[in-house]
Amino acid sequence: MIYRSGTDFLNAPRKRVLLFGMSGLGKTHLSNMLRDRGRWFHYSVDYRIGTRYMGEYIADNFKREAMKVPLLRELLLSDSVYIASNITFDNLAPLSTYLGKPGNPAKGGLPFADYMQRQAQHREAEVAAMLDTARFMQRAEDIYAYQNFVCDTSGSICEVVEPTDPADPVMKQLSETLLLVWIKGSESHTADLIQRFDRAPKPMYYQPAFLHAAWEEYRATHSVTEETCDPDAFVRWTYARALAHRQPRYAAMAEWGVTITADEVSAANTPETFDALIARAIDRR
Repeated sequence: MIYRSGTDFLNAPRKRVLLFGMSGLGKTHLSNMLRDRGRWFHYSVDYRIGTRYMGEYIADNFKREAMKVPLLRELLLSDSVYIASNITFDNLAPLSTYLGKPGNPAKGGLPFADYMQRQAQHREAEVAAMLDTARFMQRAEDIYAYQNFVCDTSGSICEVVEPTDPADPVMKQLSETLLLVWIKGSESHTADLIQRFDRAPKPMYYQPAFLHAAWEEYRATHSVTEETCDPDAFVRWTYARALAHRQPRYAAMAEWGVTITADEVSAANTPETFDALIARAIDRR
């Protein structure tokens, strides 16, 4: 690790931290707090994915839908309107909408082959965005004079790295330049996340092997075809399995850094309490 002790971290002129874990446990909340109250540079991986690496895919999808409307088609063909996504750190809906869900097209579903193509695009984009982190740390200091840096990762980071491989290029670069911090949730947190997802299911990235297996099992056990599968029902069914699939991968990633709990995160409401929390996590490792 880049900090040998909690004291080293507290005294470091440059604090550089990467937060990872399930979506909904406080990564973006902490990052926003550090940015707004502590002069930390906030690097959002999801924002980078949606703007730099998948922005064109997203905008083209909007245009494809707009071309189905006669008025908008005429305006687009004459360059009279401009269509683009408005992704922010707190609103990643354009990215989620593009990823989509497989199943019945009448319910907004995609053909499975198209869905898998978009999943592959996301994987490539996420790896590239993660590898951009070191360059953004340098930019943050050179241009804006930010010495402290927090990387707010996607919940799917564990799907695009091999944490048990000491030569994994993403894990190697990240661990050499930042302190990796796992925000670990409890069983009650997992249950809350599942309930929240049930209310508003959203697209996610999954490893191809996991996704293919889930797709085959769901269609077999629910007696549906690609055309009759309810997209929301499938992603709801898949979500709890995805959390169980990700947990050991997050734990393996934590071997490269430290672990804090979601309950501890809820009490870290200032930059100073955050620093103290990370120092304790380093010392108890």
